[in-house]
Amino acid sequence: MKKYPCLEIDLGKVSHNVAEINKLATAKGIEIIGIIKGFNAIPEIVQAMIKSGLKFLGASRLENIQPLIAAGIKAEMMLIRIPMLHEVDSVVKLTNCSLNSEISVMEALSLAAIKQNKIHDIILMVDLGDLREGILPEEVYDTAKKIIPLKGIHLKGLGVNFDCVSGFQPSVSALNELVILSQKIEKDLGIVLEVVSGGSTSSLGLVVQDTIPSQVNQLRVGEGILLGHSDIFTNLENTFQDAFILSAEIIELKNKESVPTGKIGRNSFGEIPKFQAEGVRKRAILAVGKQDVYPDHLNPLDKKIKIIAASSDHLIIDVTDSTIDYKVGDEIQFIPSYPGILSITTSKYVSLRFI
Repeated sequence: MKKYPCLEIDLGKVSHNVAEINKLATAKGIEIIGIIKGFNAIPEIVQAMIKSGLKFLGASRLENIQPLIAAGIKAEMMLIRIPMLHEVDSVVKLTNCSLNSEISVMEALSLAAIKQNKIHDIILMVDLGDLREGILPEEVYDTAKKIIPLKGIHLKGLGVNFDCVSGFQPSVSALNELVILSQKIEKDLGIVLEVVSGGSTSSLGLVVQDTIPSQVNQLRVGEGILLGHSDIFTNLENTFQDAFILSAEIIELKNKESVPTGKIGRNSFGEIPKFQAEGVRKRAILAVGKQDVYPDHLNPLDKKIKIIAASSDHLIIDVTDSTIDYKVGDEIQFIPSYPGILSITTSKYVSLRFI
């Protein structure tokens, strides 16, 4: 018996998406790092990704990595959030590679790697405009010069991030700048950089267009694997967008006015809601709420229903125009967005069902 709310995960569709993206990238000489943060590193999904050909996984939190190791999942691991200084010992122990921008942290990683008799790979992040992590382009040479003598760590390459904070879009010009910086470091310091890490799912658009610089040989992909698209480009050809379906149960179904009576103030989340006067409407309340997922990140499968509002534990929808005769106890299904999957899989109140 299904326990609601329930997230149904089609592992076959996830595997298919991995295989298609991997095929697209491999044809351009690009390695895909499968990002596992977007689904809270659920082991069954991780296994599906590995079985479909991914050899390198990326996590933003060490807490996601330890359970995978305990479960016997074998893959190289990358920490994609800049390491915290206090966790460098665990970073070296649990991961093969990490993204970095602070020399003090890299010095600490060096000491931790020496202590553990390991070589830890570093990808130096360059901020080309998103204003999240990364050193400025003019600082790359001096920073690389400081990293190279450090024992226990290996400067594997340069990386960049796009669109996560400022909406700064991936572009050929930005990636060419990263390539030029990489080539300059190689020439001036007499080293070989193995990796030019050109961003995340959004950069796949340049792969599809066949405009991504040939020197870019790594992308860090999460959303593309889970949903076959990103918000920046249209759906990837021959991928599934419905590998994740959230089902929630109707707990109340009544005809009510579309606009509240009385003075409107702030709701329980400090917002002043706005309402559209549409007369009496048939409204359903579902047993799921903002504690599980924000309504903006849900897309109803029944296109005739409309999400009205949500509190922490209730989602209110308008089913007036639907051709389905819903009853109390029925389920309503939604396709969650990438942030939606992230929050749903983090909620302990949502059950999981694997297909």
